[in-house]
Amino acid sequence: MTNTDDSLTKLEQPKWGAVFAMALCVAGLIASEFMPVSLLSPIAHDLRLTEGQAGEAISISGIFAVLTSLFITVIAGRLDRRIVLIAFTGLMVCSGVIVALAPNSVTLMAGRALLGVTIGGFWSMSAATIMRLVPAKSVPRGLAIIYGGNAIASAIAAPLGSFIGGLVGWRWAFFSVVPLAVAALIWQALTLPRLPAENDSNATGMLKLFRNRTVALGMVAVMLSFMGQFALFTYLRPFLEQVTGINISTVTWMLLIVGFTGLIGTSFVSRFLDGRLHTTLILIPVIMAVVAIAMAVFGASTWITAGLLAVWGTLSAAAPVAWSTWLTRTLPDDAEAGGGLMVAIIQLGITTGATFGGVVFDSLGGSITFLSSAGILALSGLVASRSQTNAHAPASDRLCASKVALGRLPNQPRRGSPLRISQQERAKPSRIVRDDPRVIRHD
Repeated sequence: MTNTDDSLTKLEQPKWGAVFAMALCVAGLIASEFMPVSLLSPIAHDLRLTEGQAGEAISISGIFAVLTSLFITVIAGRLDRRIVLIAFTGLMVCSGVIVALAPNSVTLMAGRALLGVTIGGFWSMSAATIMRLVPAKSVPRGLAIIYGGNAIASAIAAPLGSFIGGLVGWRWAFFSVVPLAVAALIWQALTLPRLPAENDSNATGMLKLFRNRTVALGMVAVMLSFMGQFALFTYLRPFLEQVTGINISTVTWMLLIVGFTGLIGTSFVSRFLDGRLHTTLILIPVIMAVVAIAMAVFGASTWITAGLLAVWGTLSAAAPVAWSTWLTRTLPDDAEAGGGLMVAIIQLGITTGATFGGVVFDSLGGSITFLSSAGILALSGLVASRSQTNAHAPASDRLCASKVALGRLPNQPRRGSPLRISQQERAKPSRIVRDDPRVIRHD
């Protein structure tokens, strides 16, 4: 892409219609991803699977989301990103139809695999796309709209799926997302401008971020956090039915509690991030671990379980916001590459957690599954406590730290392969800044 094309894109008026169209697509994605949580039991019964096997079949979407997020720039190549985003939305439509009509577990897995491709690709490109649709000062508002679609879908997907599934069956529950996806596709086709490819980053460039100790430990903590969450959340309905002993209508209300307290968590977590980001990243998984243990112990009580699920919903929705803030502060100059890597890590955690939870649920039962989830979440908090973030360092130091993590010195160009360090640079003595051991300055 030429500089002229880039400047023309940035000088155009903000494309708020396109932003809202993307938010609608995100809502459809999240609804499709989380709806199986409330439908696991009827899916397993209809396809003659155990709950654990059904959960494992559904979680295959995470594997394809990981692969797509890592290789999205290779897959998309130099294609206009407008075309790529619309194509991903089309895949979501196909996925919904295939899953709704699935006669067996293999077809179900094929449909979920297509959904995984859409999740990995669309989420990896979303932040960078918003930055090109609106002026820099409006980027936070644009991202808030995107996460708003996420929060709304997270709140209603599971209970709505439970409600529709109870009325007309789980297949119609999945098919209900298809019209939403079609509307998002048409809206994006009408509002998205041309978005020529901008960079040549790849999976190798993303993996170089692990040279930074803060990034490496943070990503491990992220993976463990989502692994612990979905080892529990994927099997919440069978737990409520078998351990708590409630009927389908009460299950729907329980899931509504999780969803709407999640909206509260998304709305208020930002108040705790300024100056207390590191503490927040530690406390969220630790408190969730305590909640998981309490549900395993007191799961037979409907009222206690409802209260615990309210706490769980608040914290589980706050976690992605906190980690996204951590990413922008830790890698301010490489947020796009870091975003793709984080999507891959999150999906890997979700897939691993759902698979692990399914094995434990089938062999040892719901209570042991929840205790295992608590152990993973506690480990996430421990790893987060070891990742000393540089989020409070001066902006110039954070910028330098992110470039050093990728093997680039401040005077090296951003695009293309990193240049060799010149003899003059090698001759300069370097010292480690005491207040941040990740930043190397040249005197």
